[in-house]
Amino acid sequence: MFKQIREDIRCVFDRDPAARTIFEVLTTYPGVHALMFHRLSHGLWRLGLRWLARWFSALGRWLTGIEIHPGASIGRRFFIDHGMGVVIGETAEIGDDCTLYHGVTLGGTSWEKGKRHPTLGNNVVVGAGAKVLGPITLGDGVRVGSNSVVVKDVLSGATVVGVPGRIVCPD
Repeated sequence: MFKQIREDIRCVFDRDPAARTIFEVLTTYPGVHALMFHRLSHGLWRLGLRWLARWFSALGRWLTGIEIHPGASIGRRFFIDHGMGVVIGETAEIGDDCTLYHGVTLGGTSWEKGKRHPTLGNNVVVGAGAKVLGPITLGDGVRVGSNSVVVKDVLSGATVVGVPGRIVCPD
């Protein structure tokens, strides 16, 4: 877990030109704080300690304004920039090297049990305020424009914008 957290911290410097020092990132980046809480709560969730996992998740949300369900699966080198208002649902799956900006929701569209949140491939970027909803898949390298609403699968390499989301730049 600590190796993964070190990678998460290092990736901030690749994606945020304002990041200056490790100390600064550790003490002032709510996206990093939320991810640390998630790494802990997800581990507890997988061990079957569901209430404790939810408690740490709620504490992280209270401290950062970022809500990540402990059941969500998040890959390596994940970065939430600015972060306030980000919501990641229980069955969401996020690949490696993904970036979310503030106000993003990876949400469900039903109250049914089972898979109901999005799956993001590797190297996906979701712009500020975007909503990605339902059990859909965004392929590797997808870019989602700010304030877009995506409710259908998106193939790798595409750029999606608008409400409802439409592809403007296929691979």
